[in-house]
Formats: sequence, C-alpha cells, structure tokens
Amino acid sequence: MKSLILAVATTVGLLAALPATAQFQKPEDAVKYRKAGFTLMAAHFSRLGAMAQGRVPYDAAAAAANAEIVNDLAKLPFAGFVEGTAGTEKGTPKANVWTERAKFDAGAKKMQDEVAKLVTAAKAGNLDALKAAFGPAAGTCKACHDDFRNP
Repeated sequence: MKSLILAVATTVGLLAALPATAQFQKPEDAVKYRKAGFTLMAAHFSRLGAMAQGRVPYDAAAAAANAEIVNDLAKLPFAGFVEGTAGTEKGTPKANVWTERAKFDAGAKKMQDEVAKLVTAAKAGNLDALKAAFGPAAGTCKACHDDFRNP
C-alpha cells in the first residue's frame, strides 16, 4: 500500500512540474512568448490611449472590447520571464527581474489590478471614466519599464 501511495504521489508531482519545464524548450522560446504577449497588449492598450487622449473619436464598444483583451493578455507574458533570458540590448529585461523577483511580480500584479479597473471604466461607456482609469494603468507599465527594462 505504501508503494502505491508513493507511486501516485511521485506521478502527481511529476505531472504538476511538467507544464513548467515543458512550456519553453529554449530560452529563445520564452523571449518570443513574452514579446508576443507584450506586443499584443501594447496594440490594444494604445487604442485605449488614443481614445483617452482624444487622438481618435471615443467609441464605447471598442473601448470595452480593447480593455477586455488587454485584461486577458495582462497575465500571459510573465510566464516568459525565466532564468537565462535577461539581455543588455534596448527593450530587454534587466538582470534585476530575477534578483528582485518579488518586486517585479508585485509590479505585474499591480498592473493587472489597474487593468481590471480599466475594464470596469471602459464598460461604463463614459470617456471621463476611461481617462481616469487609463492614467494609473499606464503608470504601472512605465514604472515596470523604468525599474526592469533596459532603456
């Protein structure tokens, strides 16, 4: 009976670890993954910014749709921050992403929280609400770039 329990526990442990180890075959795969996530986020976030800043006409339905997409994407890129993927070229993460991981993760969480507020504001169908929520969400992006991204 003990052997069976040990075998089941070992199998469960291995299966639980499998997604983390199999997610990226090479560091380059992790970099591509996170860059793709951030690129998509930036495209949809910039559409909201253009409305909030009056560069394009406000469209409540488009604002809500783009905010939802940003909210869904906001969780994805961070899985791509794995050891061995720091860089020195422009736009790459600094090494302190890994040495200050708790601060980095807290910044990601704060961004996700602000984006959730942005979704609520966008769904309200009110340009002033969108403007009020856009600034703090954008500020979390800037703070992370300032602290953890090579200029």
